[in-house]
Amino acid sequence: MKDKYQVILRPHITEKSTMLREHNKYSFVVSRDATKTDIRRAAEELFEIQGRIINVHTMQVQGKVKGRMNRYQRGRRPHWKKAVITVTEGTRIQVFESI
Repeated sequence: MKDKYQVILRPHITEKSTMLREHNKYSFVVSRDATKTDIRRAAEELFEIQGRIINVHTMQVQGKVKGRMNRYQRGRRPHWKKAVITVTEGTRIQVFESI
């Protein structure tokens, strides 16, 4: 397994992910080659929630095609991977509590 800081890169904070926190679901941007098992282990170590993760959903997000970078070429944002972690009732992840 990679280092836990290389697996979970940062929290993914949007309006939708903020509403998912009411259902004990937390969203993260993760490494593109991380597996669900890697993500589960990294989250348990990083946030000290041993055995409280119910489920891990992952999805590949395609990068957006943006306007022209120069006169002829279009630019593209990179592809990335998102993970939604479901924890047990009453468990909170401290990264999101100050937001």
